[in-house]
Amino acid sequence: MGRKAQISLVAVVFTAIIAALLVYVWDSTREDKIAEGVTIGGIDVGGLDADAARTQVETSLLDPIDETVTVKHGDEKFTLTPHESDLSADIDRTIDDAIAVSQEGGLPGRTWRAITGGEVDEEITPKISYDEDEVEHFISHIAGNIDQDAVDASVKPSAGELVPVASQPGIKLDQNALRDSVVTALEDPADRTVKADVEKIKPEVTTAEVADKYPTYIVVDRSNFTLTLYRDLKVETQYTVAIGAQGFDTPTGLYSIQDKQVDPVWNVPDSDWAGSLAGQTIPPGPDNPLKARWMGIYNGAGIHGTSDTASLGSAASHGCVRMSVPDVIDLYDRVDVGTPIYIG
Repeated sequence: MGRKAQISLVAVVFTAIIAALLVYVWDSTREDKIAEGVTIGGIDVGGLDADAARTQVETSLLDPIDETVTVKHGDEKFTLTPHESDLSADIDRTIDDAIAVSQEGGLPGRTWRAITGGEVDEEITPKISYDEDEVEHFISHIAGNIDQDAVDASVKPSAGELVPVASQPGIKLDQNALRDSVVTALEDPADRTVKADVEKIKPEVTTAEVADKYPTYIVVDRSNFTLTLYRDLKVETQYTVAIGAQGFDTPTGLYSIQDKQVDPVWNVPDSDWAGSLAGQTIPPGPDNPLKARWMGIYNGAGIHGTSDTASLGSAASHGCVRMSVPDVIDLYDRVDVGTPIYIG
């Protein structure tokens, strides 16, 4: 190699060393400089040093996080104040994260970005802390105000009619989704308003299905001495009956047919009114007042046929509902055990 070539090589090497030293010195002066493209909670801090970025974040972040988080559901509003959530921001740690991401790529990467005008394009989540137990209490409070059980369709019986009652859908708060949204609102000062997501709960028995739930229904109107049979919530037939005499009142309220018997045996109650028959068992026949059919209701009371048709349309029994023999046979064939019976 000639002398001139040697001199040229030395000059190139020396220039490279000087350039590297200058780049190193230049880079060392930017140790606390945040790269272009870096944001903190939506705040652009690219190109700022640590102190300037801290001032920018404190101004743009601390004031917004001091605002209350509001959860909306329809016209209802639920609020969580910074004091209640014990909300605070670790600004220094957040700035450190922004500087750390700015140092990625090493000296060559940082230098290349500076030469080409490249950006890091990194969103730093502010280091926000809060009381997790208080957030859980807040979510539970909202759920307690929003959640509603579904109401099955039903019927409202009275002495004179059977009125269908419409079903009501339930409402269930999605607590997991709301918790995530509230935490996001606490950590992101850009939006402090949250919408509560709810799910509608279908009732087990809808209004359209209520007739299927009550295919047959009996209503006894004591004041008018009538027994009405409803099928699919519509009047199917009506009978004249006798009810309990004064002191032997037919039980009122909602019951169901507990058992059914053809030509029933009469187990005579051990009561004074039964006289010498008290406690006895009377088989079917002329001495048995329970004629043709029996449909038990409650505590020894039931529906049965009677040969004393003159008593129909009056309060004459010892608590049972009496029907004519043809009528009780007709009713017996139309209903099953479990059929609801309302006596009013």
